[in-house]
Amino acid sequence: MLSFLLACAAANKIEVTEAAPAEVAAEVDAEHAEHAEHAGGDDATVHHSFDDVERWVAVFDDPGRDAWQEPEELVAAMSISPGMTVADIGAGTGYMNPHLAAAVGPEGRVIAVDVERGLVDHMVERAASEDTPQVEVRLIAPGENGLGEAEVDRVLLLDVYHHIDDRVGWFGRLSEAMRPGGRLIIVDFKPGDIPVGPPEHARIPEAQVTEELEAAGWSLVASPDPLPYQFVRVYAPGEPG
Repeated sequence: MLSFLLACAAANKIEVTEAAPAEVAAEVDAEHAEHAEHAGGDDATVHHSFDDVERWVAVFDDPGRDAWQEPEELVAAMSISPGMTVADIGAGTGYMNPHLAAAVGPEGRVIAVDVERGLVDHMVERAASEDTPQVEVRLIAPGENGLGEAEVDRVLLLDVYHHIDDRVGWFGRLSEAMRPGGRLIIVDFKPGDIPVGPPEHARIPEAQVTEELEAAGWSLVASPDPLPYQFVRVYAPGEPG
């Protein structure tokens, strides 16, 4: 059973720069120091609450984020075709939603999933203000993925992996949502001294990610490297790499 908040999809996309409010950045760093602990097995290393929507909007949608997140490069690595259905699990404030909406086009769908009511409401308002009617926002309970059987072509987990408990079980269930040819894209922080993300001891190495996903029935099929501070790995359900 998951005990994490999927709203943390962007929880660790934090760059301490002049563009981000200093008091918010300092508070986030303090939270990481308090909550980032190695858990046993495939449990989360970080748990957060994201009920203060204004605070997280200031952090997640920091104008300086595009420079290192490079959303267009990330979307390109996902190999999205017009008309596809793409799910962003743990979508947070919806930072990626307009980029995914542009990729799927007016005939496609973007399913933005989160467990935090305030963030879900914010994403609904955002979709209206950005004129992206193909964005569908879903509120779910922890432990669910919010997707129907064979509903999606792509699933994105952007800086969410290290927040998930019982990952092998959770990702095993996620495979049921994939259409033929579907792909799962995991993006999380690289090791080393980088200016964004959680402390290194809270990050999960990409080799462990692949090991756990293979145990859940997924196979690594692509390893693009378009981002400076995050690894991008693409997996297929039950297909050889």
